[in-house]
Amino acid sequence: MATAVKDATVKDAQNASVRVEIFDQAYNLRGSDPKYILQLAEYVDSKMRAVAQATNTIDTVRLAVLAALNIADEYHLLRRRQDNGSNDYQKRAHRLANALDEVLRDDRKAG
Repeated sequence: MATAVKDATVKDAQNASVRVEIFDQAYNLRGSDPKYILQLAEYVDSKMRAVAQATNTIDTVRLAVLAALNIADEYHLLRRRQDNGSNDYQKRAHRLANALDEVLRDDRKAG
């Protein structure tokens, strides 16, 4: 599992360095949010371990590519759901705007 080494965090808040371990390999990563970097590293590590367990593959490059494909698939499924939801809200907003226009037209005719 990905872990951060406490003393590896640099005090520069703009570009902190965090030492993480992904699939038994240590990496020094930089970014503005060390906790977030650690979460990402843990996620990638868990994906690689799940792929390794499911495929019995030990080639780390192959595992990394398969894990990346799984993560990309998750991303695109979520994005598709979000885009579909956004379209639904836009359609609903148009229907409501049309209904409001109709009511206002009727009020103007009556008044």
